[in-house]
Amino acid sequence: MAKGVDFVIKIEDGGLPGTYNILGGQRGATLNRSSETIDITTKSSSGWRENEASIKEWSIEADGLLVESDTAFSDLESAYMNGTKVLVELATAAGNKYSGEALITDFPIEAPYDDTATYSVTLQGTGALTKTTV
Repeated sequence: MAKGVDFVIKIEDGGLPGTYNILGGQRGATLNRSSETIDITTKSSSGWRENEASIKEWSIEADGLLVESDTAFSDLESAYMNGTKVLVELATAAGNKYSGEALITDFPIEAPYDDTATYSVTLQGTGALTKTTV
């Protein structure tokens, strides 16, 4: 059984293509995957709606402790500020990998007076999500 603590997000190093850095301070991560459907119901559907799969989309939502000196966090911040895409990878405990290009659509930093500073990020996939199985 997989534990959430074993899932890590990696961001491609801006200066070293093909090299990924683990997102420091990360706590939680959610891989969202969805598919639209096309209604193909006809009179011969016997009163039941029929559908076909259509366009798919994916995103990753994550949160963690704010570590401003972390390389992957700095790469995310640069990509957000410049409106550029990042290559992101979500690695599972078993070593499987979900990867693809994404835009950062939400990137708040929370700094409460009496608690640890944290961040959250939403990475909206643009193009295919690829799964690499060990």
